[in-house]
Amino acid sequence: MAPSVVFLLLGLLGSASSLPPPRISFLNSAERPLVLFSHPNVHNTTTLLLSNDGSTLYVGARDALLSLDVSQSDVINLKKKVDWRPSEEEMTSCSDKGKDAEVDCPNFVRVLQPLNSTHLYACGSYAYSPHDAYIDTESFSMINQRDGAKGRCPFSPSRGTPPSPSVNVNSSPRPRPTSEEQNRRFLDTSRGRSDVSQDVSVSLLEEPSFVSSALDPSDRKLYFFFSEVGKEFSFVDQLLISRVAQVCKDDMGGQRTLQKKWTSFAKAPLLCRSAKQLPFNVLQDVFTLQPLEGSMDSDTLFYGVFTSQWSLGPESAVCVFRLQDMRTAFAGRYRTFDTQTHQWSPMLDKRSYLGKCGLDNVSDSVLAEVKKSFLTSNSIKPDGLGPIVVSSEYRYSRVAVMRTQAANNKHYTVLFLLTESGFIHKVVLFDGGSQVVEEIQVFTQPQLVKSVVLSTSKGVLYVGTSEGITAVPVARCSIYRSCSQCVLARDPLCGWSRTTRACTGLQEGDHDDMAQDLEHANVEEQCQGQTEPGRDREISVHLNEAVQLPCLKPSNVATLSWTSPRIKDHTEKLFIQSADSVLSFFATADTFGTYHCEAEEGGYKEVIVSYDVRQVAPPRAMSPIPDTESHPPIGRDESYEDIVTNASERSTTRASAEPEDIITSKAGDFTTFVKEVDPDKDSTLKTDSEDEKADAPTSIHDVQFRKEQPDDLQTLTKEKSYHTELVVVSLLLTTCICILIFGGLHMWRHRKLGLKTNVLESPGDDSRINQSMESVPSLSSPEDPELKVVE
Repeated sequence: MAPSVVFLLLGLLGSASSLPPPRISFLNSAERPLVLFSHPNVHNTTTLLLSNDGSTLYVGARDALLSLDVSQSDVINLKKKVDWRPSEEEMTSCSDKGKDAEVDCPNFVRVLQPLNSTHLYACGSYAYSPHDAYIDTESFSMINQRDGAKGRCPFSPSRGTPPSPSVNVNSSPRPRPTSEEQNRRFLDTSRGRSDVSQDVSVSLLEEPSFVSSALDPSDRKLYFFFSEVGKEFSFVDQLLISRVAQVCKDDMGGQRTLQKKWTSFAKAPLLCRSAKQLPFNVLQDVFTLQPLEGSMDSDTLFYGVFTSQWSLGPESAVCVFRLQDMRTAFAGRYRTFDTQTHQWSPMLDKRSYLGKCGLDNVSDSVLAEVKKSFLTSNSIKPDGLGPIVVSSEYRYSRVAVMRTQAANNKHYTVLFLLTESGFIHKVVLFDGGSQVVEEIQVFTQPQLVKSVVLSTSKGVLYVGTSEGITAVPVARCSIYRSCSQCVLARDPLCGWSRTTRACTGLQEGDHDDMAQDLEHANVEEQCQGQTEPGRDREISVHLNEAVQLPCLKPSNVATLSWTSPRIKDHTEKLFIQSADSVLSFFATADTFGTYHCEAEEGGYKEVIVSYDVRQVAPPRAMSPIPDTESHPPIGRDESYEDIVTNASERSTTRASAEPEDIITSKAGDFTTFVKEVDPDKDSTLKTDSEDEKADAPTSIHDVQFRKEQPDDLQTLTKEKSYHTELVVVSLLLTTCICILIFGGLHMWRHRKLGLKTNVLESPGDDSRINQSMESVPSLSSPEDPELKVVE
């Protein structure tokens, strides 16, 4: 294919309108709790079956079958476990065939269907040799295990493909198609008759990949949904086509022609594309939504998830098909296959017997035409002639659908779409389009095989992966804490109760008390008298301190803005709003005030949070309170020498004289210096000038006050000043050094004079010299030549 054609195809794919982003996201959030079940010895829990009462979840896993108690919404308990694994000899035989012992040879249970109220039917790959068995639900024990189940379930785990579809009719296992190349057959084992399979002389299927099956009870037909290679087109590259195939429930095969072969088999293409767009041609999953009570079976809907084989990104779409349209297609014109040229050509006229049931007694000529004419000429187009959901950012792999009644008594459809990246997208279909009301993260690591089962009665979606089973509640209305947010959510499962003033789930009955507007989200009309103004959050900061005001978006589609009289006057100079809507500025006289964060969504504005930014009030100064009774006020002209302080008033008297201690404590705009005085000394202090008298102490603590910086320099009010301590320590260090120097000089001078006076003659003998110097060590050294002892 030419590069220009490829770019054209990619352009056509990307031009379709895409699904809006999720309104709200929960990434492992505690506000949207999930229930996870996992067992250390159980893996690949991907085949799920919910009991009729919704209290038990049956799970087909690798080498095991599980019975889980899901009667409570907040916990999943293991009731019973049945081991179902191949023997060592069977594992060895599987490995000898060139299969991987860990990947291909275990028993992967791929089919799990109810037979009746007391038994289940199970089928597994079983070391690449399919086995099936019956399970007693009362004791959850295996009975009547047997081999020879080829065609009922896949040989291998079919990595990357969904479990093999199956359907139960009249309490017996029914046709189960497989994608195995060794045996592509449809089987019917009801009433003990022999198997009925497809005709092998004509290739009815071309490398099919089945995803789902459904029953049409009124027409007694079975439908199977799959993708296969389309041979009706002549392309160099293989073109995948999504299809639906039918067989009649009571098809017994022909008398001579097509003996034990399907005579009612027919298939039709499923077309999922928008106008003038390339189709989404690969079918991933199909969910069958039964009609409302009292409606006809022809109103049954099939919701299919599609991807494109040409897509380079995670594009996907959802199309819905009506059962009536499928019936019409199978009752219309067909194509016939030329066995010589291997080409398909449309038939000129309509054959009424093609695609019909009850052909077991027709002529051989009719069956010969049936044998080669099983592909419809017309494709089955989706309801609304286009996809209901198109996403250019997510690749959906599974879908579950429920229908619910809103407060206005109108029914809405809710889709639960599982992405390959591990998110559940809750999509609501409105008259004007679809919206993802929320996304919930289910698993973090990509899962190759996964399945979903929806319990509408309990309101829980069960997701089965190789890691375990996760229970996801379909709604959690309490996360919307205001009437506006509850209405803006547009969730048909949630409404604002005007009585309790809370967002709750809708219950059956009278909905007059509920505020809900799914189509227009008119908050003003629905929330009259229900909105309470929020209180301002007081933020106290210091002058010139950096301030950051956070504001969380109530939803992903809301836009935030800040309002304040301060912002209007100084927007560009003083304020910065980051990408996450945090408002940053420095606390100054121009920025103190009130700030409001507003969210706008759907034309409605509301204040999310308000802040009142104030300057920290300066604490009261720690000035001493004068005791006028014991110490009268000191006048300006009174001399400090006349002030006498009694030693008994001192509370921190030291027992011995110690160096002067200076203790600094900060209180408000003042710094207090506490200087201790020895009580043994004169308690009166003398100064040399009047300026020094002004700073002299007024008590035994020698308390002194110094005014802090002026108001315009109070940016340092939060930091403690150590200037005074530094000066005092420096003076003490200088004094000590000087004392050491003078002491050393004094000792050196004293010793020098002592040497000179000790050189004396003996009084008794003029000729002898006093030998007292012999005991004095010499101070002379080569480094000090001036100091010598004269003998």
